[in-house]
Amino acid sequence: MLVSPRHGLFALCLSIGCAGAARAAEPLESAGWLATQLRNPHVVVLDIRPAAATAEGHIPGAVAADFATTGWMVRGPGGAAGALPPVDRIAATIGTLGVGNADQAVIVADSFPAAARVYWTFRVLGHAEVSILDGGQRGWTGVVERGPMTRPPAVFTAHYTDSLRAELPEVAVTVSGQGAKLVDARPMSQWNGAVRSPVVRAGGHLPGAVLLDQGAALTADGRLRSRNELALLFAPAGAGPVITYCNAGYLSATDWFVLSEVLHRPDVKLYDGSMSEWTADLSRPVEQ
Repeated sequence: MLVSPRHGLFALCLSIGCAGAARAAEPLESAGWLATQLRNPHVVVLDIRPAAATAEGHIPGAVAADFATTGWMVRGPGGAAGALPPVDRIAATIGTLGVGNADQAVIVADSFPAAARVYWTFRVLGHAEVSILDGGQRGWTGVVERGPMTRPPAVFTAHYTDSLRAELPEVAVTVSGQGAKLVDARPMSQWNGAVRSPVVRAGGHLPGAVLLDQGAALTADGRLRSRNELALLFAPAGAGPVITYCNAGYLSATDWFVLSEVLHRPDVKLYDGSMSEWTADLSRPVEQ
């Protein structure tokens, strides 16, 4: 039987592991695809679930990278509760997890916002070979294993991409009525100030922002809705530049992922300082 060069290359990748990902990473990868890549040394599964959950069973070869304890978010000097860590620090963390620049990272989570925030972190560090496992651990139908979840350290060099991140000065200009559309990813109760997160000093939302609760983008089992549904849901974001925010740059990662990676909108940024940083100075305006 004749075997095409492409099929022959795919078989070789499965048997010995490719020198890198066999194709460009998709933002969402299926469990079926991942099952074919478990022996690929350049596909690194990062399980960001809590340690107690990973101890009960995880995808074979996965690396433990607990979202709460690995250092994906830090307190910023301006009051941000979940800022991007210093670039050199988070790059070193990623290298310690065993992800190098030639590797594709596949993020496994129970919470889509957590997965989206880690995904955004890779992208803002200039690493395009990153994906989220569609359905998270609950979507995995293959075997699971217990035991050590480590990988030899790798060299990860960051190439900071400021076009994906909004910082306080840019947000201040936007609040004044210039620049991008502000998109609030929180629930209505926080948007209107009826409920306030402990990390936020004043209830309400950024002036001029539209409410696009990230929870509406997800199905009951935590998956993203269809592209057509998402396009309709996110139509209020308009057609121009967008800055997504929440309380600490966590929920807003879902909205950023939908707009940037699913709907392929250009010029979409995440404000990781979000309301925790904005309201650290009570003289800054807030609407209810």
